[in-house]
Amino acid sequence: MVSLVRVVNGILVAGEKIKLSSNKNIHIAEKVGVFTPKRLEKKELKAGEVGFICAGVRDIRGAPVGDTITHPDHENALPGFKPVKPQVYAALYPLDSAEFELFRESLERLSLNDAALTFQPEQSQALGSGFRCGFLGTLHMEIIIERLQGEHGIELLATAPTVIYEIEDTSMNLIEVENPSKYPDQSLINEVREPIARATILVPEKYIGNVISLCVERRGVQKSLRYVGGQIELIYEMPMNEIVLDFFDKLKSSSKGYASLDYDFVRFESSEITKIDILLNGEKVDALNFMVHKSKADFKAREIVKSLREVIPRQMYDVAIQGAIGSKILARETVKAYRKDVTAKLYGGDVTRKKKLLEKQKKGKKKMRQIGKVEVPQEAFLSVLRVTK
Repeated sequence: MVSLVRVVNGILVAGEKIKLSSNKNIHIAEKVGVFTPKRLEKKELKAGEVGFICAGVRDIRGAPVGDTITHPDHENALPGFKPVKPQVYAALYPLDSAEFELFRESLERLSLNDAALTFQPEQSQALGSGFRCGFLGTLHMEIIIERLQGEHGIELLATAPTVIYEIEDTSMNLIEVENPSKYPDQSLINEVREPIARATILVPEKYIGNVISLCVERRGVQKSLRYVGGQIELIYEMPMNEIVLDFFDKLKSSSKGYASLDYDFVRFESSEITKIDILLNGEKVDALNFMVHKSKADFKAREIVKSLREVIPRQMYDVAIQGAIGSKILARETVKAYRKDVTAKLYGGDVTRKKKLLEKQKKGKKKMRQIGKVEVPQEAFLSVLRVTK
């Protein structure tokens, strides 16, 4: 492994031991040197020099970007290594299941020079095998997806981005949940805390009303308003979940493109968060589940169910699409079945003949629904991203 380093203090001599702050492992600096711009080996690196270290680190994550290297016998005088904690999570699935191993290798390569990218395997009944990835924000997520598609040629399906929530259960244990499928039963939850971000917005004065209305709609709390060089600086504290989906797009639309946004995580705050399950003919589709504030649960459930009805293809039987919180159904739409006119061949006679044929068709449709499987198209998952308020 070759690491690019800057020596802050002391002297690093080739052949001496070094310790990595991220994992406390000790290795030998076999070679040290600088770039001139060609690689030039030296006997030592002094404070202030920028160069490289060759050490026998065989794990690709053994010396992550941003790590601090010290001498094993000396205390770390620097603040030390602090791993970057992702703020936004989304599940990525290859459209072609045969590309799963290539997808894994591609993520490992990207993580070599992007310490903020984290990923772990995830299995979905609807989408198969994939990875739940952690990103610094939605822009970081879009860049990673573009690189995977452009540099590695992998076509991906991404679920709606979510943030990480802190949940305190009835046993007073604190757990972090970023995947809706891992959300515990409501009866086992004592308190849910959602991440709050401090958003700084610069906007021309003529659009200030639109921007304030948008922030209030997204449950924002105004902290300050001041004039800065002909523009107005607004500082709001609002839930990060309200920012990561499409807040920036809405902000640009309401300000004709003149507003700018910057936000940082501040704290976790107690909130009324619940999970909405999406069911197709009574079967939960885990990749479509999402977490939302209770005040918006009814609206979100109705809108998503309505949008799913438009993209799920018709079957030979009715497909019931439901949005539910636990056993309580909030919204329902039905994709009507294809129906053959079985009475077309009748030209008269007793009405019981017609009823008999319709009853036979009804039983056949019921049997199909019991053994049939609803195929969920890619547009169904994209429709979740488009439903906002």
